[in-house]
Amino acid sequence: MDRNREIYKVTLWGGVMNVLLLLFKFVAGVVAGSAAMIADAVHSLSDFVTDVAVLALVRISSKPADRTHEFGHEKYETVALTFIGFLLFAVSLCIVYGGLVKIVLWMGGRQLETPGMLALWAALVSIFMKESTFRYSIRKAHELGSPAVEANAWHHRSDALSSVGTAIGIGGAILLGPRWAVLDPLASVIVGLFIARVAFVLLRGGIGDLTEQSLPEDVEQEILRIAESVEGIREPHNLRTRRIGSHYAIQLHLLMDGDMPLRQAHDKESRVEELLRKRYGDQTHIIVHAEPIEKSRMK
Repeated sequence: MDRNREIYKVTLWGGVMNVLLLLFKFVAGVVAGSAAMIADAVHSLSDFVTDVAVLALVRISSKPADRTHEFGHEKYETVALTFIGFLLFAVSLCIVYGGLVKIVLWMGGRQLETPGMLALWAALVSIFMKESTFRYSIRKAHELGSPAVEANAWHHRSDALSSVGTAIGIGGAILLGPRWAVLDPLASVIVGLFIARVAFVLLRGGIGDLTEQSLPEDVEQEILRIAESVEGIREPHNLRTRRIGSHYAIQLHLLMDGDMPLRQAHDKESRVEELLRKRYGDQTHIIVHAEPIEKSRMK
């Protein structure tokens, strides 16, 4: 399976869905006079922009290692994830601000327009289409081990859930009458806050990887156990870990018998590398350093 081709396929499918929904929701929001639906359309626009960004950055990340990027270009996928997070956060601020303005006007005595049924139907269609796209994308993200595709998948899920809030707000405003038309902008504010939470999660992961954040504690403990499972290896230590795109980078020191022949020590190091790559993938970056230990301590 060509990983990059599959990533393009998943992202293009999501892009087609986003364009269709963007047009449908925007028209429905304008015709039906729904602030929540227009906010939902803006969210779909951000989805489409992130699809374009993922396609561009994943193409760069697929380049092999070269003189200027000796560890490869895979961190561009992390750049894509971080970009999506920043964009989502900006979208959430705009949506929350627009909704709050209308709520303040309503509190001041202004009569808000009740949204039409077309907006409700647009919200229901969006829920179905975006949830289906999320399920497809998240499954492919796990198969491909792509953080950018996974981030984009959660972007689809955030759009589906925002449409749930939009449908509740629009439906409530329609069923309860003009007096409760404020439910429409109130729904848009709730949608915006939910999007902000999703953005925070994505930014925390993306910025963590870009700033060389270590792998989770349970993964590091597993790495140490794997290294210590090789006969003749004692006290693996000085472990340093980080992510490079969708792959791990691991550095650690190993204690071995100081009188062990160089060839034998090298074979043990190679065995540790083999086990780690078997567990975490062939593209795992591994640096192992052997240190001598006295026989008395070995006993």
